Amino acid sequence: MNLENKSVLELLDLLKAKKISAVELTKYYIDRIKKFNYKNAVLEIFDDALLQAEKCDLIINTKKILPKLIGIPVLIKDNILYKGKISSSGSKMLENYVAEYNSTVVQKLLDEGAIILGRTNMDEFAMGGSCENSAYGPCKNAYDDTKVSGGSSGGSAVAVALDMCAFSLGSDTGGSVRQPASFNGIVGLKPTYGRISRYGLCAFASSLDTVGIFTKDVKDNAFLLSILAGDDKLDGTSKKAKVDSYIDYLSDNINGKKIAIIKEVQELVKKTKYYNIYQKVLNYCQNHGAILTEVSIKNYTKVLPVYYTIAPAEGSSNMGRFDGVKYTSNVKDCKNISEIYSKTRSKFLGKEVKRRIMLGNFVLSSEQYSSYYLKAKNISIMLKKEFEKIFMQNDIVFMPTTYGEAFDIGSKTQDPVSMYIEDMFTVTANIVGIPAISIPIGVGENGLPLGLQVLSAELNEKELYCMANFVFLHRGEI
Repeated sequence: MNLENKSVLELLDLLKAKKISAVELTKYYIDRIKKFNYKNAVLEIFDDALLQAEKCDLIINTKKILPKLIGIPVLIKDNILYKGKISSSGSKMLENYVAEYNSTVVQKLLDEGAIILGRTNMDEFAMGGSCENSAYGPCKNAYDDTKVSGGSSGGSAVAVALDMCAFSLGSDTGGSVRQPASFNGIVGLKPTYGRISRYGLCAFASSLDTVGIFTKDVKDNAFLLSILAGDDKLDGTSKKAKVDSYIDYLSDNINGKKIAIIKEVQELVKKTKYYNIYQKVLNYCQNHGAILTEVSIKNYTKVLPVYYTIAPAEGSSNMGRFDGVKYTSNVKDCKNISEIYSKTRSKFLGKEVKRRIMLGNFVLSSEQYSSYYLKAKNISIMLKKEFEKIFMQNDIVFMPTTYGEAFDIGSKTQDPVSMYIEDMFTVTANIVGIPAISIPIGVGENGLPLGLQVLSAELNEKELYCMANFVFLHRGEI
């Protein structure tokens, strides 16, 4: 049977009907990982994956009521803890760190019978937008070896795009799921902040981090969020809100749906080669009954400086634990504790992580706190209020995921600001805490994928999925 590019739901039907076995499916994906290993998307295949598959087959053959993800192989980002497995966060600092407990998302996967195949490549400590900052080498784009995969969850995105797993998990702090999803032509969700538990996710910026989902289509994504979402007593930031069966809200009818277009975003998009494709999507939705309205957010152009103030500040605080005492102690000939700290961080942390720690320490310093960090937090509150007003009158906001196609490996590494600018359209959802999804809508002039971003109000993922699914299903007609 041809298993290539089957969706999660299709595979579940085949497994339950016993047309394929979990062992056969797992071997298929392991072979795919080995075939495409030159992309450097997967750091490790777990040695007990086939044993997990055998246990799943036993359950399928003996039980009438089956777990929701029985026999489905998944890959997880290298910063999501899985007990007994290495979780290095793409860093030499944690190269040999073995997780002592399961993250909540991993536990939910295991409880529902999923098979965790391995861990994927990422920018070190999730600090990056291209997956070039990994201590284990860059991950290459699924379509072009000379282009970046996007980051920080580049490995997870490429793995789904090249069918190395049924779906994968990443983390999104400022676009780290949506940007690589766009660059590799797949679907990537950043849910509402707190919708999926962060317990067991190695923290970058705690007020912005979310666990995200990569899938081949929107329907799978909606199905998976219903399983992974929910309040968690182990995570004080998780939302105590009802989790819907999101798949039930998917529809091919968008008549009367209100789509907001942000004026300041439009002005930025008009300067790109991407504008015509983006405009075709808007026109298509309008021709099928959607109502488009233009709104203005005067502070929108401040989203990047706000993000690159808050994220490094929180990141520098979270990185304080990596000092050579608990997690890494391979430095020698140190005279005192300060020298242990200094030598460990100098040796085991990459350039981008050091840059963000320094930036974070600067904006949190007593001299600069009010001028930078406090102002950034105030503007983020203003932006949140602006979006709340927009969603009182509109169902959805549309904007591009990125400025364009994946860029060349190495083209932006010497100019950090040019790399940061790539996050212009994605950081907003993290700052405001709302859900956003990237879906493929076509290809650019170089034949590489382009993505559209759909945003909805906080905890309103069902509206998000409805619109995203419509555009995804009709993308060939646009």
